[in-house]
Amino acid sequence: MRMDTKAIERHVRGILEAIGEDPDREGLRETPQRVARMYEEIFAGIAFSNHEIAQMFGKTFAEDTNDDTQTAVVVKDISVFSYCEHHMALMYDMKVNVAYVPHGRVLGLSKVARICDMASKRLQIQERLGKDIAEIIMEAAGTLDVGVLITGSHSCMTARGIRNVSSQTTTKTFCGAFRTDAALQRLL
Repeated sequence: MRMDTKAIERHVRGILEAIGEDPDREGLRETPQRVARMYEEIFAGIAFSNHEIAQMFGKTFAEDTNDDTQTAVVVKDISVFSYCEHHMALMYDMKVNVAYVPHGRVLGLSKVARICDMASKRLQIQERLGKDIAEIIMEAAGTLDVGVLITGSHSCMTARGIRNVSSQTTTKTFCGAFRTDAALQRLL
């Protein structure tokens, strides 16, 4: 589904009026259009299912290992941001660590970061983001053995409500061998 930017513009103008601003003043005249363009960018992931993202970024290469070794691929400190579905508040300073055990194929390393980036461009909760990334990596890499660790700050806690500016949230998603193998969990 294509984003309705004209509707976003109308609604942003209405929000500006509702909070007591003059949407026709110089600094705000183009704000509805700017917000609509920003939403197209920051919510681009809404237009794609996890399956479609896996297909977009599923470029793999044959794994060149012998049978008596097990390789784990670990990509750490992938920077993303997202938006909380409860307040549409920014989830920021987010770092994603992804690890997976390949079974004959490995993903291009940039694809892991691209998957995290696209999955984050949705309204959501951090727990679901970890599950979505794991699901996409499982399909794209052809493995059930995936772990995802995400740490981030949520402006719905740091800038409003409790206003606990130093709080961070950590979520861990373990699939396949990561559920029971402590050594694999420690890779994250």
